[in-house]
Parts: sequence; structure tokens; C-alpha cells
Amino acid sequence: MAISDPLGDMLTRIRNAQMRRKGKVSSPNSKLRAHVLEVLAKEGYIRGFTTVEYEGGKSELEIELKYFDGEPVIRTIERVSKPGRRVYSSVKNIPHVSNGLGVSILSTPRGVMCDHQAREENVGGEVLCRVF
Repeated sequence: MAISDPLGDMLTRIRNAQMRRKGKVSSPNSKLRAHVLEVLAKEGYIRGFTTVEYEGGKSELEIELKYFDGEPVIRTIERVSKPGRRVYSSVKNIPHVSNGLGVSILSTPRGVMCDHQAREENVGGEVLCRVF
């Protein structure tokens, strides 16, 4: 069965694994998912991720989740732009998450980046998700 929203599926896997206090979670590999995970790792929301290759050309991303004092570092992670309703934002209207404590992840013409980096580079794009 095909997944209609691959990025939403990965975010849900992360959310569910953290509710169960898992150390790692896996998700099918794609370029967009890997770029979003790079932003999450750079911002300190996850420990990191690795690509695991299987026979037959299949590969998965193994995501190492991060906890502080037994609580997940990611309090909320939600998809903003969905396949049925895309959400785009100009550089002037990029949303602040929890007064700047969280980040919005955007897909821009210059690649996938967080909201403060998009403001620095003066570029807008599709708001993929919000993390706090």
C-alpha cells in the first residue's frame, strides 16, 4: 500500500516512538525525509540518523531520538503543509513557533531549512512542519 504523505508518516513515527520512550525509530528513505532530519539534527531535536541499506535496493533511515531528564526533547511535532492543502509563506510571513523557541521547517528554492535560516537568506517557501 502506498503512503499518501511520506513526510507526515515519518513525523507520526517519531511522535509515536517518543510516546513509547523508544531510543530509535526507522522510516523508509527519501531525499525529503533525509533533509528534514538533517535540519532536526542541526537544531538539536534528534541525536542523529543513519541510512541502512537492505537487499533489493531498499533503504531505511534509522533515527536516534533525544531525551532530557527522561522527557522527549520534541514536545510537539506537527505537519503544516499536507498533500490536500499546501501552505506557502513569503519571507515576511514565516511563522514564529512558540515565540522563537521552536522552529518551522521550510522547503525553499535553496533547499530545506529552518525558519530563522530562511529569514537570514531572505527566502520563503512551503512550510513543511512545526517542531517545539
